[in-house]
Amino acid sequence: RIGMGHGSTTDTLDPATFENGYMLQLTYTIHNYLTEVDNFGKLAPELAASWEPSPDAVEWTFVLKDGLTFHNGKTVTAGDVLASFNHHRGEESKSAAKPIVDPIKDIIAIDERTVRFVLDGGNADFPFIVSDYHLPILPAKDDGKLDLSGVGCGPYVLDNWEPGVRGLFRKFADYHKTDRAHFDEIELLSIIDVTARTNALTTGEIDVMDRCDLKTVHLLGRNPNIKVQETTGTRHYTFPMRTDMAPHDDANVRRALKWGVDREKLVQTVLRGHGVVGNDHPIAPSMRFHAADLEQTSYDPDKAKFYLKEAGLSNLTVDLSAADAAFAGAVDAATLYREHAAAAGIEINIVREPNDGYWSNVWMKKPWCACYWGGRPTEDWMFSTAYQSGVAWNDTYWSNERFDTLLLEARSELDESRRGDMYREMQSILRDDGGLVCAMFANYVFAHSDKVAHDEQMGGNWDLDGQKCIERWWFA
Repeated sequence: RIGMGHGSTTDTLDPATFENGYMLQLTYTIHNYLTEVDNFGKLAPELAASWEPSPDAVEWTFVLKDGLTFHNGKTVTAGDVLASFNHHRGEESKSAAKPIVDPIKDIIAIDERTVRFVLDGGNADFPFIVSDYHLPILPAKDDGKLDLSGVGCGPYVLDNWEPGVRGLFRKFADYHKTDRAHFDEIELLSIIDVTARTNALTTGEIDVMDRCDLKTVHLLGRNPNIKVQETTGTRHYTFPMRTDMAPHDDANVRRALKWGVDREKLVQTVLRGHGVVGNDHPIAPSMRFHAADLEQTSYDPDKAKFYLKEAGLSNLTVDLSAADAAFAGAVDAATLYREHAAAAGIEINIVREPNDGYWSNVWMKKPWCACYWGGRPTEDWMFSTAYQSGVAWNDTYWSNERFDTLLLEARSELDESRRGDMYREMQSILRDDGGLVCAMFANYVFAHSDKVAHDEQMGGNWDLDGQKCIERWWFA
């Protein structure tokens, strides 16, 4: 039994809509993908047995493993791969994966087990892209559309699901990974309140919890029956500003807000030291092309005042929407932000939002809010998902022509040094002009009972061993 600090009554089984940690855990429980990011952060085959690029990386050919079946007994074929990707493509698509599948010009079923993707330009990272959590392989119906009932080919069969409450799963007898899926049954609970989640773990009501309360996790660690775990990765906590709405449409106002927060204090107070400061771009220190030499935006009320003056203002009053559904401690972080910004003549009015429906009603709707991102394994993927002009999850509604040009050029650049220079410039543009305050990169801190065991090396690409604890862990 797993208690998740995510989940909403508005969640659906359509992978185009997945947007929180609960749905990540659910999709990895019932579905599989062409590839996966393993617990060492490396790309590994999942449904695909192999893949090969053309010399210019414009075409990628994937061969499926033999003998794959869905939970309903249907064989997994190339046609299912086509339908699964086409579900996110096209002008009418509202999928969060649309920006990363848009470069796919064509998908061809060569035979029952072979699929060729034709891209609009070279992309050396494409095998990483197909592991995106919105892109599971689902069964195609006779009309070519997807079966969105919850049938997959993953480790567990979905028996019952109440959105925002709980899901019940049983082991899939014909799962192709014979060294995975060690539990007979799974109950996945949505327990947003961290105190309730912690109590459920300490009383034995659940076996695993995510998003520990960093204020009290040291006390949890003293319990001899509980093990606290911590992994570093790409997760970052942000305050995205809608750059299409006043006053955040003024770059100088955005800069004032960036210089008006003490990131070190947030890391020490909200994360209790379990993380590092951010520099207003989403590329984590652990990533290949992280620009470590960029000047760090730090707390400087005088500089914040300077940028307010540049915007023609002597003071500023803004609303900041927050709820702990955004990230554990989000309301505390907003409160600290308000205290820091006051020294620069900025008055932040904190709007306490309900946890339920936060991602549907607040994120990308309100002018400024608290948010978390799990990050992505590659720079191109992260930038394409949230910072390219016009993409579905561009939560700052930001657009920059130079940034977009560099994004396309870097994607097909095979020279690592030149590619690194491009990504450095993009991080700089985003830091100086973008709409996000990326305050901190947060370690994943979670806990489980001593009845549960796992490999020493756990995935850091998401919480709970890359959100694959259900598939990877076992009872001790």
